[in-house]
Amino acid sequence: MIPFSVLDLSPIVEGSDAAQSLRNTLDLAQHAERWGFQRYWLAEHHGMAGIASAATAVVMAHVAGGTSRIRVGAGGIMLPNHSPLVIAEQFGTLESLFPGRIDLGLGRAPGSDQATARALRRDLNADPNEFPQDVVELMHYFEPVSEGQRVRAVPGAGLKVPLWILGSSLFGAQLAAQLGLPFAFASHFAPAQMMQAIEVYRSRFRPSEQLARPYVMLGFNVFAADSDEQAQLLSSSMQQAFVNLRSGRPSRLQPPVAGYEERLTPPERAILEQTLSCSAIGAPTTVRHALEAFVARTGADELMITSQIFDHKARLRSYEITSGLQD
Repeated sequence: MIPFSVLDLSPIVEGSDAAQSLRNTLDLAQHAERWGFQRYWLAEHHGMAGIASAATAVVMAHVAGGTSRIRVGAGGIMLPNHSPLVIAEQFGTLESLFPGRIDLGLGRAPGSDQATARALRRDLNADPNEFPQDVVELMHYFEPVSEGQRVRAVPGAGLKVPLWILGSSLFGAQLAAQLGLPFAFASHFAPAQMMQAIEVYRSRFRPSEQLARPYVMLGFNVFAADSDEQAQLLSSSMQQAFVNLRSGRPSRLQPPVAGYEERLTPPERAILEQTLSCSAIGAPTTVRHALEAFVARTGADELMITSQIFDHKARLRSYEITSGLQD
């Protein structure tokens, strides 16, 4: 089996708060390190009642400071919300504090609604179509300082922070291929163009100083438990989250509900069938078969596992089961 990593959205569950979510994040990271996961990524989302990782670089420092070996990264930083120099300084700082352990995944979505995006940027003049130029500018700040260079990232210049391009469409695949960067596809919530994006990336890839050959990481949902029935129940919290989000009423992660899918309208069921098609739900054997089939179909080089489960102990158990399937 290929390497597994963790994508943690640092969920804020109903009845709890962000402080507890961040404590849970560190606890999960420490377990993930012991269980042999490759890397631990956090994501930039803003104005989301159920996600505590808005200040992504700060949460990364929290995780990296409480672990010792596992790679810690952003999956991702939404670059249109920031100047490339600020991100170079933030991740230069992280790399200086935790050398050889930091990853920087970059996306071009706002990670929020339009009103929140406006509050983040003060205006919406930042053009997502400038994302490729912003990525190149950011890459430049990590290069050694050249003679006469007036703007530099301190810290950041000369540090080898690995960059990744994130995407859920062909745009990210094309850019990652052109720049010779590893590509992470958001198949855990937007799988529609996954196979086409993989083909575009691999066929157009140009080797770079960072990467000699294509490297594809795919997002994958896992809800693992000691029985199929228990796993199905645990997955209903994530199902509620998707339906609520797509219906314009985002919420904290809700407790599991038995028979939740049976209560949904046909359009709501269609939302789940499409968004959660890259998922494994069940006991260890069920999950193993689903993971093996997904890797065989996609040829993924690495899986980024996300498990949005209401109960923290059940979430730990899901990742523990998954870790045992890497052999």
